Formats: sequence, structure tokens, C-alpha cells
Amino acid sequence: MIIDPAIIEKVHAAMNLPGRPKDHRVVVAMSGGVDSSVVAGLVKLAGYDVVGITLQLYDHGEAIRRKGACCAGQDIHDARRVAAALDIPHYVLDFESRFKEAVIDDFVESYLQGATPIPCVKCNQTVKFADLLARAKDLDASCLVTGHYIESRMRAGGGRDLFTPVDMARDQSYFLFATTQEQIDFLRFPLGQLPKPAVREVAAAMGLMVADKPDSQDICFVPGGKYADVILKIRPDAAEGGEIVHLDGRVLGQHDGIIHYTIGQRKGLGIGGGEPLFVVKLEAEARRVIVGPREALKQSEIRISQLNWLGDVMLGEEPIKVFAKIRSTRPPVEASIRLADSHIVVAITGGEYGVSPGQACVLYDGAGVGAKVLGGGFIALERPRAAFVRSATVQTNLVEARRNG
Repeated sequence: MIIDPAIIEKVHAAMNLPGRPKDHRVVVAMSGGVDSSVVAGLVKLAGYDVVGITLQLYDHGEAIRRKGACCAGQDIHDARRVAAALDIPHYVLDFESRFKEAVIDDFVESYLQGATPIPCVKCNQTVKFADLLARAKDLDASCLVTGHYIESRMRAGGGRDLFTPVDMARDQSYFLFATTQEQIDFLRFPLGQLPKPAVREVAAAMGLMVADKPDSQDICFVPGGKYADVILKIRPDAAEGGEIVHLDGRVLGQHDGIIHYTIGQRKGLGIGGGEPLFVVKLEAEARRVIVGPREALKQSEIRISQLNWLGDVMLGEEPIKVFAKIRSTRPPVEASIRLADSHIVVAITGGEYGVSPGQACVLYDGAGVGAKVLGGGFIALERPRAAFVRSATVQTNLVEARRNG
């Protein structure tokens, strides 16, 4: 097995632990995929005392046991085989009940409220970077290592900061914005300086059986991306129907549950042809889906909740310039963040389309490789009135007025 020594040097730099590597026990979170498998192999080659841990989070049975599916039984089997090949101890921890409580139940409840949640963020917040991290400390580990594509660096005054990786096509900083400072200081991300093709080359050089394994595309507990099926299994009452209402007050049709819709959705509305219409708001209590033209989706100010601020400057009423990313698939854009009437408001310089409650608004000090992660929060259900020129609330009041004569 020949691994470029420069890669091992990058691993040592990413680990940044004092003294001899062999004196440090490190826990590697092993999902059974190629990234975490390569990380386990690299830190072993770099001389660290490695322990692999895989989390049993959710069991789909036969429905999910297919190639490339996250957290399935096959993935646990793959993680075991990789650990055996690397000759490192490996443990499987049953976190199913914790995962259901912290991630799945939250996912379902968010959809019922008209939001579009990000369960991977919740999983990192709770199960992985809280519960698993605590287990790593119980094992006297010096750090918890993962295969995420993000970079962590020491700052001059102590502590660590997060930065976007070399491979921006694999950037996972959007899903890690909620990582607290204490967690960041204990975590290590050796893949931050490696592009994905190089990772697969390392896997092949190590002879790992997962070298060609496809990347997982699905959320682990949502087989085939069918969110509604999962929600209805847990909450059958979520299928309550209602009206599809235009911003101008017209009732255009009926729907069979707001869980089938997300902000910005255009296809599958079931209201026939005519002008292009998009979902601009979901009114959960009234069970209404509000639609309108694309321009109604544009929003200049975003109210966010559960802010995790990692910036050096204290937030106040004076705007702080940032770059904001409102979806994992979109690039960050120029923005500012400030306190306004006890709320956290992010102002998008050029406006953004399809701002969806429940999604993350992640903040950076720049764009591209090496941008510092300043934190972020979840987009709140209630959007600032000034940002919605013809608010759905006002328009649905017109519907009530028309009904009452």
C-alpha cells in the first residue's frame, strides 16, 4: 500500500494534537461509506490509536437495504468489514430511540407546522456531536474524527474555527453550522484539504471494499426521498386536505395535505395550466397552500431562530457584513446580520427566491474555498412583513371576506 506522504502530513496538520500520535486515542465515526472509511485508515496510518464507532440509527428492513443507502444494515456491515481490514476495534451503538426522539419526531412536527426541516443538521446537533462526542470522551479520546468535507483550524488565541473545504463540490459546512464552539474544539475533519477523487484513490490504494461505493443520496430514514410516506406512517392525521389559494384571493383547487408541498415548489400543484405559479406560503392551522407568481418568492430580509453565532464580533443593532447561504445547493450571497426588536434578521443584499422556513441560513465571512463559517440559524416560520410586499396573510383575509359576502 503506497499513500502519498503529503496526504499523511495533511492528516497530522488536521489533527493538530501535541506530542506523539500513538499517545492519542481518537474515535472515528464510521458510517460504512468511503469518506469515513478512508478517514479511519488515514488516521491509523498517521500513527494514532484508532477506535471506530458506528451508530445504529434507524432500521428500514428490506425497504432500505440497497447499495448507497445511508444508515442501513448493509452500511453497518461495511463499517465492520473496513474496521477489520484496518485492524482497529469497532463498536456499534444503538441510538435508535434517541434518534427517533431528537431527529425523526422533530422532522415530522416541523412538516406539520409548514416548515421544511433539515434532519441531518438535527442529527449532527444531537446524536452525533453531542451523544457520540460524549461517548468518545468516555473512552478517553483526544478527539472525535469524522469524514465531513469541512476544514478546522486553530486560531491564534486558542480554540478552533471552521472553514469551507478544498473540494467545494463536497462542501458540508451548511449542515454543520450549528456545531458549538466546545464541539468544534474536540472535532477533527481530515478530509478538509482533500478532493473527493483523491479520497477514492486512497480507498483503492488501501484495498478498502467500499472504494467504489456510491455516495448516499437519501436521508437515512426516508427511503426513496418519499417524505410524506414517513410522516403519514407516524402521523396519519397529516393527510388532512384544504384549499390551494392564489395571493389575489382566488381558490384554485384542493390539496390532500400541506406535507406534500414546500416553499418555491412549482410542479405537482394539481391546479392545471395558466400562469406559472409557485408555493409562496403554507398556512398550517388553516391547512391552506398559498401560491403566486415567482416574484412573490423574493425576500430581502430573513428572520432566523436558534442562532449559533461563531463570529468574533458581538451582534447588535449595527449590521455586520456576511455572506449568507439559504440552501445547501446555492452559493452564499452578500448579506448582513443584525438584531432588530429582539429578533435576528439577515438582510440579503440582492434578495433571494424560495426562502423556506425550517431550512438553514448559514453565514460566512466570504465565498469559495477557505471561507470562515460564522454560524447560522433556522429560517423562522414568521417572515418579516416588510419583506413580503403582498403578504399571504393579507391575501387569505380577502378569501375570508369574499366568503362572508
